[in-house]
Amino acid sequence: MSDLAKKKCVPCEGNIPPFNADEIHKYLKKVNGWEVLEDKIDGFHLIKSFKFDNFLESQEFVNKVGEIAESEGHHPDLWFGWGYARIKIFTHAIKGLAESDFILAAKIDQISNA
Repeated sequence: MSDLAKKKCVPCEGNIPPFNADEIHKYLKKVNGWEVLEDKIDGFHLIKSFKFDNFLESQEFVNKVGEIAESEGHHPDLWFGWGYARIKIFTHAIKGLAESDFILAAKIDQISNA
């Protein structure tokens, strides 16, 4: 288990700079299978796709992610349908990545490996 999964997400109100490339790569090693992408709207973000055998499994997974997101006060973008879920995580207030994004990814990895 990643040590990140033991931490708590910290709300960000935009008073910190987003991670630079070195910080992103350091933290990316602590999560499983997440990609870092960049776009003009959200800056750097984490994204990961998950596969399931049917719609119900996808829905159950997304519901668990929603419970974690709500308890952490950090809410990812979610897409799901028959046999898949896709999650995008970033900190809206800084249009980039911070430690809490990787904490949330590590917590999601725990339920996807269960």
